[in-house]
Amino acid sequence: MKAIFTFTSAESKRLLAKSVAVLPAVQHALKEAMVIIAGGTTNAFVLEELTGEKVDKAKYTAGIITRGRQCVTPVKERLAPVVLVNGEKSQMNWVEAAEKMDANDVFIKGGNAIDNHGTVGVLVADPFAGTIGKALPIVAARGSHLIMPVGLEKMIPDVNLAANVAGSKTFDKSIGMPVGLMPVTYGLPITEIEALQILAEVDAYCIGAGGVGGSEGSVVMVVEGEEQEVEKIMEIVKKIKGEPAVAALKQKCSECGAQCSVMEK
Repeated sequence: MKAIFTFTSAESKRLLAKSVAVLPAVQHALKEAMVIIAGGTTNAFVLEELTGEKVDKAKYTAGIITRGRQCVTPVKERLAPVVLVNGEKSQMNWVEAAEKMDANDVFIKGGNAIDNHGTVGVLVADPFAGTIGKALPIVAARGSHLIMPVGLEKMIPDVNLAANVAGSKTFDKSIGMPVGLMPVTYGLPITEIEALQILAEVDAYCIGAGGVGGSEGSVVMVVEGEEQEVEKIMEIVKKIKGEPAVAALKQKCSECGAQCSVMEK
């Protein structure tokens, strides 16, 4: 059996979150280890799936792309990344928790780019590469699980090439916040393709992307497999359809010291 459907950006985030939540490494860590859910709009969906609690997604992030430019959420309104120890929320901040990580622990971090080689790119405005700059050396050195849900709307030709032409201190002019791009080859990247294949025994393909009228960033997906497996996917898709778009909470330009040619009142 074969089926076709389209996910909006928000629907893709929900799909990715559902697949991350059922990964064996995540399920094990929820019972006997630690899960760190870094900031990010996709990770806000992951947090909802792991805890069953609603999350203010606009506040569960630091860097955002909104109004057609790179920007940030107001520092005072951001929600701190959540740490789960044996499935329960911990009072540890994520940096403290990361320093305690071992091989069974899980760090979940979204991305801003992915290429056909599976290399993930993370935009970084912080001069020390922010969250990924702190976390990557720890998880890679200790063999911890790094899971990176990234929607296919973020597919670019070559992350390594992109990283070499970025860099927050290299730009002469910028509309939006100047950033670098951190390439990540360690860990498990999950796009809609992998997500569908995690949730059922199907082959999944992306055959188109884009949209208008609120469907910008959509991806057209095809799944193929045994009837009961395709039907399983279709039931999941029906539940996901209609996921509300993620709102944007943007820092005021007057409160931002970034090198940016835009100044809004």
